[in-house]
Amino acid sequence: MELCCVVQKYAWGKVGQSSLVAQLSQGNSAAPVVEVDPYAELWMGTHPSGPSLIKTSNEPLLNHLLNNVDSLGDAEKKSFGTDLPFLFKALSVAKALSIQAHPNKKHAEELFATRPDLYKDPNHKPEMVTAWLGPFEALCGFRPIADIKFFIQEIDELAAVVGKAACEALVKAESDSGEMQALRECFSALMNSSEESIASALQQFEKRIPSLSAEKKESLQCDLFTRIAADFPGDVGCWSVYFMNYVVLQEGESMFLGPNVPHAYIFGDCLECMACSDNVVRAGLTPKFKDIDTLCSMLDYQPGPVDRFRMQWTAVDAFCQECFPPVPDFAMARLRLPASATVDQAYRLPSRSNASVLLILQGQASSAETAGDLNFGQVLFLKAGQQLTLKVKGGQDLIVYQAFANV
Repeated sequence: MELCCVVQKYAWGKVGQSSLVAQLSQGNSAAPVVEVDPYAELWMGTHPSGPSLIKTSNEPLLNHLLNNVDSLGDAEKKSFGTDLPFLFKALSVAKALSIQAHPNKKHAEELFATRPDLYKDPNHKPEMVTAWLGPFEALCGFRPIADIKFFIQEIDELAAVVGKAACEALVKAESDSGEMQALRECFSALMNSSEESIASALQQFEKRIPSLSAEKKESLQCDLFTRIAADFPGDVGCWSVYFMNYVVLQEGESMFLGPNVPHAYIFGDCLECMACSDNVVRAGLTPKFKDIDTLCSMLDYQPGPVDRFRMQWTAVDAFCQECFPPVPDFAMARLRLPASATVDQAYRLPSRSNASVLLILQGQASSAETAGDLNFGQVLFLKAGQQLTLKVKGGQDLIVYQAFANV
């Protein structure tokens, strides 16, 4: 079944046809692209904040699942009931998203019970992001302690905001537990500083940057800092550059973010799959509510290099790869069929025991199981066990991404 999917026009999205999300939306919606509007996210799934509809009937996908429970696999029904446990998205990021983290399942239930105005559902939100069409930039997890110590010692303005006692405790910390506790105190002190002191320190550092040597600018990642500061003047989140790992994912590379891992996407296009939730705890780089106390208390303060978040894809055959994050809510597969394939060559997607959602990310194909050709931007729902056979059409490689429950 073909789906019509919801576009989210958050302010940080790329504008008009420059956005991958806007381009994809034309494959499953009749709505014209408004060139001055930001197109941030395309949601593919059943979440109530952006539910997908079945194209032929305009029925919400969730309603169909409730009335056709055989569409879901036995394992996913046993684990998650009569709903898809995942939310599949495409993102087009023009400027940084908020400094954020997502609660674990138990914490999400507590936040939803006590503050439903801010936290809209009781689910956790682990997520996996995969870069598409060029580099995708993000901040992710706390840097190695040695890096953070270096920045605090080199940037007086940052040290002044964090405070002398917290900085000295971090520099002197030796054991792993001592370093994590000192890091928690430093980051909490930063996040709880007054808006006036934050803005003043940022302004002083920005004024000082032009006088630094090229080597010093590079070592202090001044280009990254000034890019973010230009979009969020006076925001405490600008200093997060010096606490969190900066990562650049190339096309097809992925990383997984578990509960309580601080992160912020900075620029680029990506695909994202997550548990079916929209719970976000924010504390910087946003005009939205900053729940600083909740964020600082819940974060995973384990420092270390960014490679610990990277995910590897495993080849199924010459054309298909799979990736299985360490959660039951979702897994991903991707298919690349070369344009050089002859008209007689057809590829049958591996059969899944659970329901799945497919996105045609590039190219065109014919299929014996669909009424017409499949084109860029189309989104399909496959019930559990359903087969799909594809033949490439046109001069482009066919690229398809597929999300499904990891049970």
